[in-house]
Parts: sequence; structure tokens; C-alpha cells
Amino acid sequence: MKYLKLIRFQNLLILAFMQVLFRYTYLKSATYTNLTPTNNFLSLSTFQFILLVLSTVCIAAAGYVINNIIDQENDEISKPKDRIVGKSISESIAYNIYVTLNIIGVGIGFYLSNAVGKKGLFTIFIFIAALLYIYSTYLKRILIISNITVAFILSFSIIILGVFDLFPATYEGNTIQMRQAFGVLFDYAIFAFIINFIREIIKDIEDTDGDYASGIQTLPILLGETRTAKLVSFLILIPIILLIYYINENLLDYDYVLYYGLLFIVGPLLYCIIKLWSAKTKQDFKHLSLVLKLVLFFGILSIAVVTYSIKNA
Repeated sequence: MKYLKLIRFQNLLILAFMQVLFRYTYLKSATYTNLTPTNNFLSLSTFQFILLVLSTVCIAAAGYVINNIIDQENDEISKPKDRIVGKSISESIAYNIYVTLNIIGVGIGFYLSNAVGKKGLFTIFIFIAALLYIYSTYLKRILIISNITVAFILSFSIIILGVFDLFPATYEGNTIQMRQAFGVLFDYAIFAFIINFIREIIKDIEDTDGDYASGIQTLPILLGETRTAKLVSFLILIPIILLIYYINENLLDYDYVLYYGLLFIVGPLLYCIIKLWSAKTKQDFKHLSLVLKLVLFFGILSIAVVTYSIKNA
């Protein structure tokens, strides 16, 4: 259990589930062609796609490990019960796990890049692995940049599906179809970025004591917890407005999508806005962080609802 906790196994499962969901609901449907009824335009085989998911999970897990190593002092102050490195797992073993996970992730990335005939894509895996290290050692101490970095990395785990499954299979005859499919991935990536960015700020409020002791500059330290909470409540209006606009422009004819969006995404976001004005304790902000995590999960899950509604319209 301590090793699963070190790599935040639950988060990795959600990441893998998200990628599988997108491919086998929306992408399989969006890139299907009647001209070749036994196939579609996706470039990765099932085995290669599994490897892509494994590579993403390994690099993300390595990011969690290095973050736990660097954050030992912070974790001892803000969440001593959750600290792993330096207690149940030695720092040297944690570093070995970190290096091994990166080698596996980047190594698979090298194979996939060559398999799809786009060798330059290999640099993406190196870039993400390096970015996670730089984030843990340097960027997380910089105001706002730390939140943006984490949000970007999560959203890119959606974009990478298009990079490896759509881009290599695009040619003149299917450009419009592939561009539309990639556009939907990009829309979901933007949603994931915004929600995770907001959630990271709420987590900063929860970890204010540890961040202050470690010299990490965050919005709650700069503005105070109360002002930051109120600022976040206004920021939550952004995804609500964008989501309502998106549904109105593209999905208003699909009742299931409308009801799902209002019940599982807009509703919880409105709850967060209200709750943020009275939240004071760490437990309050931990609860709100969990709610936003569920919003992110149900937001990603909506791709299955959207795909089903369009196919059965």
C-alpha cells in the first residue's frame, strides 16, 4: 500500500480511465468511415494504445514520486499523516522508483514515436518528464505558474491522444473529420485545465501553513485565505458560463447532455461558489477540492453521454 500511495494510484487510475474512455467512445465513433467499415482512421493499434496509456501513467507516477521527495518538509507540516518519503519509504528507494518510472515511460514513448512514423514526437515524453521535475524543484514556488503547470500537464494527457492517434493518420481525404475530432479533444482539455487550475488554488488554501514554512509563494499567502476563497468563487463562474455557452451552441438538441451537464457539472460548481464564501477550515477546503475532482471526473465522463446522444439522435 505504501508504494501505491507514493504514486497516488487512484489518480493514475482516473488518468488511464480518462484516456480509455475518450478513445473507445468518442474517437472510435468520430473517426469511423463507411468507406472502410472494418476499420477507422486511428493510427494506434489496441496494443500500442495500451502502451501509450502505460507511458502516460508511468511519467505521471514519476512526477508524484519526485514531488513527494521534494515536499518532505512541507508535508510534515501540512499533512504529516500522509507523508511517505522519509518515513515508510526511504529517499534513496523513492529516487530509484522515480528514475525507473521515467525510463519506462520515455522508453515506451520512443517506441511509439517510431511506430507511428513521427520520430520527433518522442521529445514530448522527455519534455513532460522534465517539466514535472522542474515543477517539483522550482516552478511550484512561483506564484500562479505552479498552478498553471499542473493544470497544463493534466489537460495535455487528453491532447496527447490526438497527437498519437489522430495526427499520424491524417491525410488530405480526412483532414476535416480529423480536425473536428481533435477540436473536441481540445475543448475537453480546456475544460480540464480550468477546473484543475481552480482546484490547485483551493489545495493551496488547504496547504497554506506548509507552503508558508517552506517559502512557497501562493495566492493564499499573498492575498490571505479569505480573499483567495472569494476570488476562486468568481473564477468558478468562468467554466459555468463557458459550459452553458458550449451546450447552447453545439449540444442543445440533445436532452441527455443538457440534463447531465446541469446536474453533474453546473450544479456542483454552483455549490462550490456558495460554499467558498463560508469555508474556513482545512477540512472545508479539502471537501471543496474533492467536489472539484468529481466535477472533473464527471466532465470527462460526459464524452460518453455526448457520443451516445449524437449516435442515437
